[in-house]
Amino acid sequence: MTQKIQPTPMMVQYLGIKEQYPDAFLFYRLGDFYELFNEDAIKASQLLEVTLTSRNRNAENPIPMCGVPYHAARGYIDILIEKGYKVAICEQVEDPKTAKGMVKREVVQLITPGTAIESKNIDAKSNNYLAALSITGEQRFNLAYADLSTGELKAAQLSSVEEVINELSSLKTKEVVFEEAKHLELQSDLQTKLGVMVSTQKAGEEIAEFAYLSSDVENMEILSALKILLLYLTMTQKRSLAHLQKAEVYTPANYLKMDHYSKHNLELVSSIRSGQKKGTLLWLLDETKTAMGGRLLKQWIDRPLIQEARIKARQDVVESLINHFFERIDLNEALTQVYDLERLAGRVAFGNVNGRDLIQLKTSLSQIPVLKDRIALMNKGEWDELLSHLDTVPEVVDLIEQAVDENTPLSLKEGNVIKDGFDRQLDQYRDAMRNGKRWITQLEAQEREKTGIKTLKIGYNRVFGYYIEITKSNLANLPEGLYERKQTLANAERFITPELKEKETLILEAEEKSLALEYSLFTEVRETVKHYIERVQLLAKTVATIDVLQSFATVSEKHHYVRPELAYGSQELTLIDGRHPVVEKVLGQQTYVPNSVEMDEKTEIMLITGPNMSGKSTYMRQLALTVIMAQMGCFVPAESAKLPIFDQIFTRIGAADDLISGQSTFMVEMMEANQALRHATPHSLILFDEIGRGTATFDGMALAEAIIEYIHDHVHAKTLFSTHYHELTVLDEELTGLVNTHVGAIEENGELIFLHKMLPGPADKSYGIHVAKLAGLPDDLLSRAAVILDRLEQKEEIVLETTVQTEEFQTNKKRTTEKETAVAEEAAGQLSLFGMADKNESSILKALNELNLLTMSPLEALNVLHELQQQLK
Repeated sequence: MTQKIQPTPMMVQYLGIKEQYPDAFLFYRLGDFYELFNEDAIKASQLLEVTLTSRNRNAENPIPMCGVPYHAARGYIDILIEKGYKVAICEQVEDPKTAKGMVKREVVQLITPGTAIESKNIDAKSNNYLAALSITGEQRFNLAYADLSTGELKAAQLSSVEEVINELSSLKTKEVVFEEAKHLELQSDLQTKLGVMVSTQKAGEEIAEFAYLSSDVENMEILSALKILLLYLTMTQKRSLAHLQKAEVYTPANYLKMDHYSKHNLELVSSIRSGQKKGTLLWLLDETKTAMGGRLLKQWIDRPLIQEARIKARQDVVESLINHFFERIDLNEALTQVYDLERLAGRVAFGNVNGRDLIQLKTSLSQIPVLKDRIALMNKGEWDELLSHLDTVPEVVDLIEQAVDENTPLSLKEGNVIKDGFDRQLDQYRDAMRNGKRWITQLEAQEREKTGIKTLKIGYNRVFGYYIEITKSNLANLPEGLYERKQTLANAERFITPELKEKETLILEAEEKSLALEYSLFTEVRETVKHYIERVQLLAKTVATIDVLQSFATVSEKHHYVRPELAYGSQELTLIDGRHPVVEKVLGQQTYVPNSVEMDEKTEIMLITGPNMSGKSTYMRQLALTVIMAQMGCFVPAESAKLPIFDQIFTRIGAADDLISGQSTFMVEMMEANQALRHATPHSLILFDEIGRGTATFDGMALAEAIIEYIHDHVHAKTLFSTHYHELTVLDEELTGLVNTHVGAIEENGELIFLHKMLPGPADKSYGIHVAKLAGLPDDLLSRAAVILDRLEQKEEIVLETTVQTEEFQTNKKRTTEKETAVAEEAAGQLSLFGMADKNESSILKALNELNLLTMSPLEALNVLHELQQQLK
């Protein structure tokens, strides 16, 4: 029989806290477990694969519950965060011994996908960004974002939803914060297109740190997004945010712009096929030795430079590193001993740093003098700025050296974190502990000799303290009244003496006070280190920059790259024997066939023809990756390179549906083309691969030709346009800025051999059936395809001949329209005079007279003429 019962005080407390965090799993601390109840328990038991039980099983409505051990909670929390949920950590916030009634509990941290900093799922070389958005004025989108683990804080103002999506996509942020109940349509759009978690933050009072963190921000609209972000961080983390750096405002237009389609198509940081790093530009360039360098490299790939002076400054350092091999090797060895300074600084500020973290910090800072020494040997002026920021922070090194033991345990609760000699009181406690234990050992030997019982031992446990233990078989040898009985076991007796009690009190008191004092001393050390966080963060940026530049030098030397010549405003593009850097790394330099790209100031469009699988797309991607590498400051894969500095790169490469948005391959193709046509400038680079192939042949050909003409006449950007429409190759006769090129291929004994070499002029044919043969299609099918192709080509010849004739007719008709009309009328009159024009013939002559040949295609004209001829017959 079930019974109704009132909620217990504990459940009342739980429900009250849960009401404040309805969108999060509440991890409610009970003893050694975090417990979850009701819907949280049901859902968590499924997601975490833990047992679902119930509280008050005999009640009418038992309360579902499940729990996880607090010492293993991190793994369970990581699972929930990775799946896109929030977790509220509820702890006891008062000592149970002094509490009256229910022990007070509060949520001490809300962990979300954008604020997770300790998850094992976060890659050391990746950032975990939390973003906030506000909209002001007409279509002014204010973006602020932070990486809580590193303290990075940046902001920008964007002008369209497309720019917002591009930025958030590049940041790979998992969570975006809006002011509560605002911009619901945009919230839904971002959830659909990017799959991000959308969170809201109530407007609140300005936090204390806001004035400092935003002191360099002059745009009041951008401040609105920063305020939302910082309020959200304060409300969720409930602890010091001292490691957050001053907000840095950037302008996307100050970097080489690429929309998220282009970055995806070019496989900059993730492979299209696998979504992994392997096979990407990041995979090629990442020879970084530190986690900080790995993260900065990603940022540089995402935002190449457009300022000539900054690019050349990076190139100078890379060249210096290449020219000083042995110094670079020493520099790299020092870098391998530098831990993640940014995240160590974050852990110090958060208060969750341990002894080993501080040892890592000291070890890292100890490498800075080595870096300075090696750089000084290479420096001829190009290293001056970097050298000026290589701060050794000696105060932190000295403090940790004096205070923290090299062999410190992972947990602060185990003791032995602080070095001997750092604090006199701690040394006294330790002396008492060590001498007390030595005395215990001596006492054991003394009592064995006194009693003659060789198996006598002195032990310790947490419940009974120290004791003398004698097995029951030896009790007869124990003098009566020598010891005071303390505990009886199945096969032994335990005893105590006044002297042992006294030493026990001394030892245990020393241990307890020692652990408390050690923790207090460690906290003081941590708080002192916190004062130097800003210097450590500036140093971290400098070390990361050096790490990325040495990575460029290592890759450039290994793969024989050259320093490109760059000039902003130039229209000359000369890449001699260029290579696709990633493909070359996979195939090897001996196998890869290099190709040049040569476009003088007057050449704007390169029209590329050739068979499928011959390398057209690779050739186009090769140029884009070379440009990106060059504008990052890296050397490039070529014999020589002279490049303009581009402001934007647009690509349309490969076929892909956008099923989430309900858009077909062709729609995506047209949208990407539209982005380029509307936003490209004469300083942009456009790569269009097979534009128009997603629709009917004539439609596609018409669009392709119109796009080429539009780029030539209005955009004037450097453009590589590959196509299978051979009819377009005649455009070089009309468009002065267009040249034809093609990928070479030859037939030998009916087999197609790709040369993978770009040659001037158009390709002679597409070799589609040959490519199908390489793909392994059945021979019968291929033979039939060849017959059909021959028939279609014969028809095409007839249509082409008719087209030529019709075009001549159209030209003449345009010049003599009135004369033709008069002649037709005269012919009709003569036919009537001789009795040759019956009613049928008159209607045919009238139909002929009314034809508007200028608006008809050649094939339509041929069909009409054939129909009229049949009527005459």
